[in-house]
Amino acid sequence: MSKLVVPHGGEKLKSLLVPENERAVEIERAKGLKQVLMTSRETSDVLMFAMAAYTPLDGFMGEADWRGVCSDMKMSNGLFWPIPITLSTTQEIADNITDGEEIALVDAESNEIMALMHVSDKYSIDKEFECQNVYTTTDRAHPGVVKVMEQKDVNLGGSVRVLSEGLYKEKFPNLHFNCAESRAMFDSRGWSKVAAFQTRNPMHRSHEHLAKIAIEITDGVFIHQVLGKLKAGDIPAETRTSAIQAMIDNYFVEGTVIQGGYPIEMRYAGPREALLHALVRQNFGCSHLIVGRDHAGVGDYYGPFDAHHIFDTLWEGALKTEALKIDIAFYSYLCGGMATGRTCPSDESQRLNISGTRLREMLVNGEEIPAEFSRPEVVKVLREFYANQGS
Repeated sequence: MSKLVVPHGGEKLKSLLVPENERAVEIERAKGLKQVLMTSRETSDVLMFAMAAYTPLDGFMGEADWRGVCSDMKMSNGLFWPIPITLSTTQEIADNITDGEEIALVDAESNEIMALMHVSDKYSIDKEFECQNVYTTTDRAHPGVVKVMEQKDVNLGGSVRVLSEGLYKEKFPNLHFNCAESRAMFDSRGWSKVAAFQTRNPMHRSHEHLAKIAIEITDGVFIHQVLGKLKAGDIPAETRTSAIQAMIDNYFVEGTVIQGGYPIEMRYAGPREALLHALVRQNFGCSHLIVGRDHAGVGDYYGPFDAHHIFDTLWEGALKTEALKIDIAFYSYLCGGMATGRTCPSDESQRLNISGTRLREMLVNGEEIPAEFSRPEVVKVLREFYANQGS
């Protein structure tokens, strides 16, 4: 019997993916239904439904769930959920859909039919209310806020049946694990305590340090990177995967780390998104989420440890997966290695502060990158990427 953390809601995993032998018939039938186009974020949420990552949701949220999640992080049945999972459309299209009608959901970029949906709710949304509660700002310079503001005027709620796993499974066959598959991998290794490390960047020495702290107190680490859309300037998944694997192969004990990926699209919601990342990792089988400095943040919208503090505001039983809250890591010349403010008394003059932003700057500018900042095997992969960008 598995010793892994139970899925969110305490029940079995809930994948909304239609069995493969039924998909062709359902896709053909979907061609005759009214179609609603989805943004890249909405499509990524459909793919998360397919993986059972959004267990126990059965589709896009209706108005009561949307409002409760925005204001109190609670669905109408009392279940904890930190960020609304919604689908929007125009007023004209919504007016043409009847209550209980089945529609086809189509990815706007590829024109692929992704899912079927039974519409049970239609409601207008207060975008500023959502942004202020979820992102703590209505500033359109925030990339998550602008996505909400660009949504259409009406949300559709209802149950979803997914017809496609998209391109990620084919494009990243060694990274794309659904929740049942990741749990099976952990079980096969005898792991019961698993720490997830969320990343949208190649791993530098600070990331490596956080992961190794987690390995000391759990059975293993699941380096789980974002495969969905990122913001401008972020390193693409193919390059990031190679860089992370170079670090794993050279600097981690064999059998202590698994690298995977998932198709979520970043919302950059800081503390609220840290909670969503923990909830999703609970479904993947992880007992802990490593939460470092400014988790899922952007710009100066959140304090460096706001994502730590928000876990302390949850009510008992809201979430099973725990935050591994770790201080800012740096290279200490005084202590002769990676450290945090809790493990080494060095002052700022004796530290090399490490960040992904600074690493990208050095790569773009062709600067020398010391081994204390990033492993040479990782730097080699990244330099090749930037060299090709300039060619």
